[in-house]
Formats: sequence, C-alpha cells, structure tokens
Amino acid sequence: MYKDLVNKSEESMKKSINFLKEELASIRAGKANPKLVDKIQVSYYGTMTPISQLANISVPEPRSIIIQPWDSSLVKEVERAILASDLGINPSNDGKLIRLVIPPLTEERRRDLIKLVKKEVESSKIAVRNIRRDAIEEFKKMEKSSELTKDDLKKAEEEIQKVTDKYIKLTDDIYKEKEKEILEV
Repeated sequence: MYKDLVNKSEESMKKSINFLKEELASIRAGKANPKLVDKIQVSYYGTMTPISQLANISVPEPRSIIIQPWDSSLVKEVERAILASDLGINPSNDGKLIRLVIPPLTEERRRDLIKLVKKEVESSKIAVRNIRRDAIEEFKKMEKSSELTKDDLKKAEEEIQKVTDKYIKLTDDIYKEKEKEILEV
C-alpha cells in the first residue's frame, strides 16, 4: 500500500535529478556545448523564441560553437541576444552565421562556476529531502487513519530513506563529475 507512495516519491526525485542535469549542462565548463545557448531567447517577429528553434547549432571544434540561423535576417537579432545574455562570450558574425569562441576559463572563474554548481546541487538535495519529508508526513497520516500499522510505518520510512540516500548520492556524483569537468584545463 505504501509502496505506491514510495514509487511516486522516487519518480519525483528522478525528475529533480534530471532538472539538475539540465541546469548543469548550461553552465560553461571551458568546452563548447550546444546546450550553452539553449536558454538564450531571440525576438522573432515579436515573440521570444529559443535559438535552437531558429538556427542550426553545431560544435565543429572543442572550443567553438557555430550558430547558423535558417533566416539570415535574424543574424543581428541572434548576435544581440547572445551579447545581452550572461554567457560572457563575444560573438563574431560574418553575415550568414555566428561563431562563438569559448575562451579558456581563468582560475577565479572556475571557482565561481564551482560555487554556482554547488548551489544548484544543494537546491537539488533540498528538493529530494522535501519529497522525502512529504512522503513521511503522508505515511503518518495513513497510520493515524489506520491504513498503516506501526510496523508498516517503520518499513515505509526506512524504504523512503533508502531511496532518498540513493538520490542524494547521485547528486554528489553529478557534482563531482561537473567539478572535474570545470577544473580540467
């Protein structure tokens, strides 16, 4: 009976981890990655639209991204959007495409990025713990209304704790991997 709630909580924890992975993918780690420009919006006929829906994005070299808008009249708009973003990269434009050359990270910038990653990871851990807390509250309500015995309540709490530990460890692993990627020269 309580297993459904444990499974539902685990699904929520998975979503939290997937969100963390998406957030970390958009953090620049010295290598070119098309996800770096995913969150940048361009004004396209009055509507804010993600670059990925307006252009072909490719990574021909480890330190450069090429953005080729399908409509060449958008080149200036895309360039303006990149300059306005918090990416910190100056685009070069040849009239048909935009080239982003990713500079190597300075030591100070690496430390700042690691702090940002830590903050994101901590937010993810908090989300996972909140899911556990909500599940435990639900188990206690079920026990009060006699849907669960005291023994089942204890089993349910142990099971949700195991699932929580698994996802907390996963966030730690994701952090270590991203930290290694940022510190790599």
